[in-house]
Amino acid sequence: MSDISYTTEEIASLLKVSKLTVYDLIKKGDLIAYRVGRQMRVDAADLEAYKQRARGGVPSIRSEQPPSHSSVSTSDRDVVISGQDMALDILTRHLEGHDGIRPLRSYTGSLNGLMAMYRGEAHIVSTHLWDGDTGEYNIPYVRKILVSHHYTVVNLVSRQAGLYVQKGNPKKITGWSDLERGDISIVNREKGSGARVLLDEQLRLHRIASSDVHGYQNEESSHLGVAGAVASGCADTGVGIEKVAYVVGVDFIPLIQERYDLVILKTPNNTMLLDNLLRTLQSPAFQNEITAIGGYDLTHTGKILYENE
Repeated sequence: MSDISYTTEEIASLLKVSKLTVYDLIKKGDLIAYRVGRQMRVDAADLEAYKQRARGGVPSIRSEQPPSHSSVSTSDRDVVISGQDMALDILTRHLEGHDGIRPLRSYTGSLNGLMAMYRGEAHIVSTHLWDGDTGEYNIPYVRKILVSHHYTVVNLVSRQAGLYVQKGNPKKITGWSDLERGDISIVNREKGSGARVLLDEQLRLHRIASSDVHGYQNEESSHLGVAGAVASGCADTGVGIEKVAYVVGVDFIPLIQERYDLVILKTPNNTMLLDNLLRTLQSPAFQNEITAIGGYDLTHTGKILYENE
């Protein structure tokens, strides 16, 4: 057992909890971990010791009760950044080491990321949630979910979202209304993702029942997964972002310019983190790297879009 160790993902699977809960156990000292490069690992013996203590009642896995406003803390410098875009991976690398910040990535979708923040399980949450009633991105959802919290919404990037189709677009798909055609099948994203919310809102506005969309129940957990399913012929189309279409080799139908924002709670412990975040987003080094990979609009990058009191 002394030669065996696990990643945080493996620990989450073994304990049947979220990866963010594993991070929380590590941060509180309930579960002993160490770093190998940028990866955190837990020895099998330490996992077994934790399980023995937990069976005795102390410590136990955290409850799901909403936290107090001060529960999201950067006092130990571990910062959980939630979301899936490549720009977040670049941001994580640029933040690392600033004032001792140790970023940890969580690949959770937009809606689930906001819920994690409400529970005190994330420090920076990325979100691209479109509200069909207002035509606005993110802020309507943040207001509803982070009730009684104080927060700042700052822009990361903007990007084109739309439909992946096979090369040459053999089914002649042009927009949302084509999704109810009997000869069209889709591959969907998981519940809680921004792409899933965009699809559901568009179906609602176009008065298309999800039961009339072939493949609606078939899910992938990333833009790459959706584009890959279209490329392989498993589906005719799926919702995603433009950049991934170039990577996978499918055609892309742009339908909406989506705003990809970051949310951070306004607490005394987060003051330093917010300052570092804004400074990084506005830095030439970060923006030049994002520009170099293409596919993003940086017009509002680093701009505070909304703050509540």
